[in-house]
Amino acid sequence: MDRRDWPNLLTMFFEQAEKNRDRPFLWARTQTNSRFHPLTWREVAERIGALARALRLHGVQPGDRIVLVSENRPEWLIADLAIMAAGAITVPAYTTNTVDDHRHIIDNSQAAGIIVSTRKLSARALAAAHRSSSVRFAITIGPLERQQSLDIEITAWDDAIAQGRQDSFDVAKAARGLSRNDTACIIYTSGTGGTPKGVMHHHGAILHNLYGAQKVLAQLGLDSEVFLSFLPLSHSYEHTAGQFFPIFLGAQIYYAQSAAQLATDMKDAHPTIIMAVPRLYETMHAKIMHNINADRTATKSRLFLKTLALGQKRFIDPSSLTFFERVQDWVLERLVRNKVRKGFGGRLKAFVSGGAPLNPDIGLFFTAIGIRILQGYGQTETGPVVSVNTPKDCKLNTVGPLLPNTEVKIAADGEILVKGELVMHGYWHDEKTSAKVLKDGWLHTGDVGHLDADGHLVITDRKRDIIVNSGGDNIAPQRIEGLLTLEPEIAQAMVYGDKRPHLVALIVPDLDWLKEWVATHGKPEDLCALAHDAQLRAAIAATIERVNTALSKVERIHRFLIAPCPFTIDNGQMTPTLKIRRYAVKDMYAQELDALYKKR
Repeated sequence: MDRRDWPNLLTMFFEQAEKNRDRPFLWARTQTNSRFHPLTWREVAERIGALARALRLHGVQPGDRIVLVSENRPEWLIADLAIMAAGAITVPAYTTNTVDDHRHIIDNSQAAGIIVSTRKLSARALAAAHRSSSVRFAITIGPLERQQSLDIEITAWDDAIAQGRQDSFDVAKAARGLSRNDTACIIYTSGTGGTPKGVMHHHGAILHNLYGAQKVLAQLGLDSEVFLSFLPLSHSYEHTAGQFFPIFLGAQIYYAQSAAQLATDMKDAHPTIIMAVPRLYETMHAKIMHNINADRTATKSRLFLKTLALGQKRFIDPSSLTFFERVQDWVLERLVRNKVRKGFGGRLKAFVSGGAPLNPDIGLFFTAIGIRILQGYGQTETGPVVSVNTPKDCKLNTVGPLLPNTEVKIAADGEILVKGELVMHGYWHDEKTSAKVLKDGWLHTGDVGHLDADGHLVITDRKRDIIVNSGGDNIAPQRIEGLLTLEPEIAQAMVYGDKRPHLVALIVPDLDWLKEWVATHGKPEDLCALAHDAQLRAAIAATIERVNTALSKVERIHRFLIAPCPFTIDNGQMTPTLKIRRYAVKDMYAQELDALYKKR
């Protein structure tokens, strides 16, 4: 069957499993720092079938919703496909969710069951399920220590698999009855603007993305690919690009242990493609430059900075390099860039960035040191990919050309509208909101941008995030925040000033820089205590002034606050995909930010 003709995601998987049978497919560590161990395609297919039959034995009916709460691991993929194979709909949930977050998803989706991995995750997820009127059963991947009596049936993962192996229902045959139009999963938005909404992804939306991505990224020479799964699989970007795209290609997936272990995982897995959000690349950039700036006199640091400078110059205008610079660049390719690539596993073909805007300077940095980075664009509501840069036509200030069979038009107010099979069917049980964003087949994205002369999509900002100052100027805060966080002193920033005469900012200092600063100045290593320190404020003010020189008059930051703590997932000021929840930050600091306009 031609790849573009697969009727659903399950038929795609089972055909690939039959083709690849005893080849390794999913790799995971059995414990921290142990070696990676594989599951073959055949083993994964057998477990998917067994779990699908077990779900049917638990009374799961076509169209039922099953919540999945787990860190990235082989059981995530097995559970996801088994739910679909049972005729049900997967409802992924973030591992960082609170009990109330889980309860909202369970109650909104009216889930019939829940699959959860560890004891820690079970504590919150099962507490929410216990309060639900719809959840009948739970399957626990890891051992469970029950602290209270639950009104739902609990089955261990291994027991469920064993139950399913006793049944003869032909899962692969039944899966062929699903169509591209059937709902595969309900993925809840990460909640940057308020209560998460359940996006109904049909099989065709994800298959559209897979075929389009394969066509666009074919220039990489897609063959024997290895993916390192790092982003949460509950996020639509990782779900499509980090799980189903490898299946589409017949590739292998390694599951990363954690952010702290990512460098080790890269060296051990030797990935060819890594999907991640801009925050990861920003963090990598900050750490690399911190190490370089710590000792600019060292030979390694000087060579790195020369490599960076020549690489940037070559990307911007290859003809601008002199003969001597071209020779230097050739030498540095072997001395520096090859070592950099080895640090990322040695086989990396590309970083692919999505989920939020990537600062072009970050993209230029990685490109200059020999790591290709391709920025794309999309939303949970679009499968999620709309566009992505190609290896041979990469424009770092854009999110690339559109995927095949995708339409985009720009509304009169600059809003990006998207049409095609990739567009969701709507929000689960929210017809009112669905009708607001889906009009005549066009998805109103809420993003502002334009198509350039080459057909590359350029994103300006979120429509709702655009600041309109009291003079009527439209200002894109994300660009200014990106410039601020490129500075070594600043880790996070949020710009504020809607309907105000000028902009102010909330600043979170970079903790590595702050550690060195407090040691030099004899200050306590406590951000909360330092938030109003005059010397620290002077240091940050000097940094902001450097940034202001690159900004227009209306974009400049006039005053600022130092936040007493970083924006994090735990304090609700960042989403699980590491985007700032502006409404939450504004609520927390509203009085202090407003007070900046009263100072003289």
